[in-house]
Amino acid sequence: MTDHASKNTPSPSGQPQPRQPLRRPRPVRRATTKPPVTTKRPPLGTKQKIGLVLGLVAFLFPFLVDIPNLSVPGERMLAIFLLAIVFWITEPISLTATAVLVIFLEVILISSGAILDPGGGDPALAEAALPAADYFAALANPVIILFLGGFMIADGAEKFGLDKNLAAVMLKPFSDSARATTAGLMLITALLSMFMSNTATTATMFAVVAPILRSLPKGKARAGVALAIPTAANIGGIGTPVGTPPNAIAIAALAERGITVSFVDWMIMAIPFMLVVLIFSWLFISVVFLPKDVKIKIDMTSSWDMSTNAKLFYAVAATTILLWMTEPLHGVSSNIVGFFPVVALLALKVMGGDDIKKLDWPVLWLVSGGIALGTGVGATGLDEWLVSSVPWETMSGLAILALLALIAFGMANVISHSAAANLLVPLAVSLAVSLDGIDTITVAVVVAIACSLGMSMPISTPPNAIAYSTGEIKISQMALVGMVVGSLATALLVFGLPPVWDLLGLLQ
Repeated sequence: MTDHASKNTPSPSGQPQPRQPLRRPRPVRRATTKPPVTTKRPPLGTKQKIGLVLGLVAFLFPFLVDIPNLSVPGERMLAIFLLAIVFWITEPISLTATAVLVIFLEVILISSGAILDPGGGDPALAEAALPAADYFAALANPVIILFLGGFMIADGAEKFGLDKNLAAVMLKPFSDSARATTAGLMLITALLSMFMSNTATTATMFAVVAPILRSLPKGKARAGVALAIPTAANIGGIGTPVGTPPNAIAIAALAERGITVSFVDWMIMAIPFMLVVLIFSWLFISVVFLPKDVKIKIDMTSSWDMSTNAKLFYAVAATTILLWMTEPLHGVSSNIVGFFPVVALLALKVMGGDDIKKLDWPVLWLVSGGIALGTGVGATGLDEWLVSSVPWETMSGLAILALLALIAFGMANVISHSAAANLLVPLAVSLAVSLDGIDTITVAVVVAIACSLGMSMPISTPPNAIAYSTGEIKISQMALVGMVVGSLATALLVFGLPPVWDLLGLLQ
């Protein structure tokens, strides 16, 4: 039977059936599997390979060699300390990985629940060992909560465009000469960096000033404007406890000794210094890089987000900053205040889980590792042993302060500021406690601030790396600004500020 015949075949009712369309057989789909996505591990460089070997050797050394006048827990803590030094300098693993490794090693080697006898056979030392919870507590230290609140505000400012709008509004009065514009850029960058991370502030400001850089002739003028931003970000972070991790590390180290430095106390100590260094930096950059006759035309337009969520964020951020700055009036710790924006912004659904994921958790864990390192150094007596190993008694208090600041400044130029502070601040505080004639608060604050002054190379700090990535700056230019500004600022920090702090009654 043909198709023609089939279409005329009557139905049981006698009516012809409509023609049925021909159906093509469906193609058989073959199961396909996508190849797994693999992330290739970057190979270790020569520096990292050497660091890995040196770190392991340094870690094993205290286990293999009997160290005079140091207890078994102290030897184990020395092994952890040496490993941290080498790994933070050479970075065979990330800085954050080293920080959590420090906590892990402390828990399994020197805590009361250690896999080895924490006292090394001495019942008294075993009984004195801190529980593992004390080392884990570094991950939720009050200073970490303070920083968490600061990060929530910083990320919210970026989410709702508050940072760029503030920069645009505040730059309008400076739209004349290159020097005036650079002054405005540095002032705004420093102000934002007091409450946002230095890295986020630098990235934001470069987005704002991209048209300015393009309007300038290639050469020194562009380099000057590009250098002004990371310099101001590094300096501005000094101004508040939440400005940069070394500040938080110093406050936490002092708190371990029962010494409280409030949010306002820190600002009183740091902001005058910050402003002086900022002005000097602007003068130096202007004279060296910015001719007087260079003009800049700025078209800064702001577009404020006036949604309900944005308004709620503005209110929460303003309330938090106000509470931080009025701590002496209401008596609520800045750490407790720091948790307010976290709770408020999440409860009001202004920010959510995706925003939480974007927070700079590696920095929080890095600071936690430094806090745990300080706890272990103090709990095992390693701090006393390190202090007694150097004839500090033969040096004056000023000489000790100058030496510590110089070491901090030097280290912060070649390793991260946070890593330098993690290593030096706990030791400096232990040293100050054990010696007469040197104030503990002075030592902690000076060493922490000196760590923020290391900015002579692209590797010194992320803001420098961002600025260098623009292609407008030579390393020699960055080194010139970083060394001149950093060296003079360190000298002012050591020789000029402690007497002023003493007169203001900020020291013990």
